[in-house]
Amino acid sequence: MSFWEHLDVLRSTLIKIIGVLVIFTVGFFLAMPTLFDKVILAPCRGDFWLYRTFERITQGIPFLPQFTTEGFNVELINIKLASQLFIHMSASFWLALVFSFPLMLYFIWDFVKPALYDNEVRGARKAFVVGNVMFFIGVAVGYFVVFPVTLRFLADYQVSELVPNQISLDSYMDTFLMLIFMLGVVFELPLLAWALGAAGVLHREFFGKYRRHAIVALLIVAAVITPTSDPFTLCVVFLPLYMLYEVSALFVKPEKRPSSERTVVEK
Repeated sequence: MSFWEHLDVLRSTLIKIIGVLVIFTVGFFLAMPTLFDKVILAPCRGDFWLYRTFERITQGIPFLPQFTTEGFNVELINIKLASQLFIHMSASFWLALVFSFPLMLYFIWDFVKPALYDNEVRGARKAFVVGNVMFFIGVAVGYFVVFPVTLRFLADYQVSELVPNQISLDSYMDTFLMLIFMLGVVFELPLLAWALGAAGVLHREFFGKYRRHAIVALLIVAAVITPTSDPFTLCVVFLPLYMLYEVSALFVKPEKRPSSERTVVEK
């Protein structure tokens, strides 16, 4: 293919990507009122499934702080005239970007595939599948676990009883999108570990050698994400992160020892 023919193929690929993003954005824009009530604002109510699960668990274990769903309801306020319109539009766009991302990657993959060798095609296909699956798992963990726990703590926290909490819609959406997308990105750690392992930079022995350091670091990250003294909610955030660390080790090959070193070990 000539240079101009490549440009034509690239242009058609970009048109497909933009078209898919526009279609998803329009679809989410039309469905946004329902999505806001039943999905985005669901953690604001005490009947959210995670709160009910916590309540059942703490009632069965006497030494844990008793978690209750009674009376919990976060009421949001809007303090800017155009905020609701802009949030309607921006939330539609970001949701469309997330859920159409695999399809957009497929279009990009279809464009670059002819330039790759067979072994590169197999590696890129594996990275594509694993990366998408882990991203959506991270988004699910962020929505169903991390964000509700963080919201529950921060919504009830008061530096003084004289200062009531009035949470704005902008603040809620900023925290909602930040935590959920951040967890989606963090869950790409196994893919990053696989890429570094394939490049020979990282080996499986690294994860065993620095496991204690990683536990301390992940506890700090969990404490930052969920700033509460309750050990139960801290563990809820820490355990997925630690499992992610251990899963990353499975994606990395062990370090190859020199033949002379293997001979000495066998003897």
